[in-house]
Amino acid sequence: MEITSTHIDNYLSTLEPNRLEDILVLTNLLSKVTGRSPKLWGSNIIGYGNLFYKYSTNTSGHMPIIGLSSRKQAITLYLSYDVNQFDILSSLGKYTTGKGCLYIKKLDDVHLDILEKLLYQVYDHVLNLDFVKLVD
Repeated sequence: MEITSTHIDNYLSTLEPNRLEDILVLTNLLSKVTGRSPKLWGSNIIGYGNLFYKYSTNTSGHMPIIGLSSRKQAITLYLSYDVNQFDILSSLGKYTTGKGCLYIKKLDDVHLDILEKLLYQVYDHVLNLDFVKLVD
């Protein structure tokens, strides 16, 4: 996955109004948590920061520290290689998870203050993983 030169506004302009509101809240929150400006990764992932990862299998590449995207079924937050390790999830509200992703139908389904705490925990955790190196 690579950072593009396309401004995120081009992607945001394709979103439905209700989803756009939620994504804008999240982009502001992620900018606050990371202290970084959002960049468009590929055609539809808003990412913060740039990490180089190399797994023990020798698979390697680049990824944002934290990312988000508006998918058809839910807002997807790309958080960690194992998002379920964070105990604070039990207080978050209504969501589902994948291995490293948090899926939220709409922001009204979760407690934003808990989400913010989770994002700070994830950010610190990801930057301290032994198989990632911060590029910028």
